Amino acid sequence: MIRGIQIEAYAGILRTLGAGKYRDEALARGAVVDYGGLHWTCFQCGYDWRRDISESAATLGEQIRIAQESARRAQGLDAAAPIRVDVVAHSMGGLVLRYYLRYGEVPLPDDGTVPTLTWAGAEHVRRAVAVGTPNAGSALAIEQLVNGWALAPITPNYRPAVLGTMPAVYQLLPRVRHARVVDAASGEAVDLYDPAEWRRYGWGLAGDSIDKELSWLLPGVDAESRRRIGYDHLTKCLARAEQLHRALDTPAAPPAGTEIVLFAGDSEPTLDILLVDADGSLRTGRESPGDGTVTRDSALMDERVGRTWIPRVRSPIAWSRVQFLSGDHLGMTNDASFVDNLLYLLLEAPGPDGADTVSGGE
Repeated sequence: MIRGIQIEAYAGILRTLGAGKYRDEALARGAVVDYGGLHWTCFQCGYDWRRDISESAATLGEQIRIAQESARRAQGLDAAAPIRVDVVAHSMGGLVLRYYLRYGEVPLPDDGTVPTLTWAGAEHVRRAVAVGTPNAGSALAIEQLVNGWALAPITPNYRPAVLGTMPAVYQLLPRVRHARVVDAASGEAVDLYDPAEWRRYGWGLAGDSIDKELSWLLPGVDAESRRRIGYDHLTKCLARAEQLHRALDTPAAPPAGTEIVLFAGDSEPTLDILLVDADGSLRTGRESPGDGTVTRDSALMDERVGRTWIPRVRSPIAWSRVQFLSGDHLGMTNDASFVDNLLYLLLEAPGPDGADTVSGGE
């Protein structure tokens, strides 16, 4: 199980798995639950959500190996016996999971190219379940990089300069081709991958108003050098985000034996389009159905967005199943329909291609 930063949604998934009699390794080690010596069948995968998503895929791969080794020991299997696991991932965790399926633990190359699509991770995964994942990004990402992010009214917020140091936040940007961030005057899509556009609008690490914040991050560095370092980091993060998007957006179906499943919300008004005024300020252009954070279209990775509408979803992701839920981004994992359908999927549904296979923990 792999999660994004949203703790309540994560707890909801753990409660669901607990109801299905999964035995959690972290809860056992923390003496939260005594399983009476029975082997573990659920493993949590924590990762640094600030870092490049392709790097986090290696963390997932390591955790999957741990789960496989545990299952082999419990079942008395040979060390080379193939074990396939089920992975449930929330929010950004779904992007980590999708990258792992396609490329295994190979990070994005430094030369800007996309790795060869090998499905190296898919050979270890039976069902990949994405929950509330922003597969096509979110307009909230650019809003937060420009204006900052307050987790809660009583906690300190993340300032734009701080968020701007985190490569993964840029990797949540919406695709330029979908025209989710548009110039208010011309109606044209803003090229979010172009650092010159960020300088033009005074956004994030290219803005004139964040030098004080940069001085906190780069003490002892003169103002001109701080600005140069900040802009260089912005440029690299945007290039990395565009590279990751190419890697994830290539249309492809997983090999036989692996299913990719989506749970998404579509009952909450969700920021969809941002308008950019001449001074760089942002305002809501449109809301669409979603979970309050991720739109329905983004979760599906629907390529009809920004184009002339046609019947039937067009997505580069070969979804095996899609389930829509009520509730917001954090609360959807408490939805009774989510609990029922996830447990059926993991514990009762026939395996991919009709094979009655089992995951490593079963």
